[in-house]
Amino acid sequence: MAYTNTQTVAGFQVGGWMGDVLAKWNVARERRAVYLQTLNELSAMSDRDLADINVARVSIEDIAHEAAYGK
Repeated sequence: MAYTNTQTVAGFQVGGWMGDVLAKWNVARERRAVYLQTLNELSAMSDRDLADINVARVSIEDIAHEAAYGK
């Protein structure tokens, strides 16, 4: 059986704060993974394949950023 201990100092919960930090870190890590995957997949495509989907090589980073983080 697992037990948790939450310490409160002057109305500040240490456990709640740490959970928020970890949740934000996980979201940032997942978004970075989407960015890198999109960047790698588009970068690996030939110029002809990119032209078929109407993507200029110079805009690959912008597209990857939009896929991960939105506009």
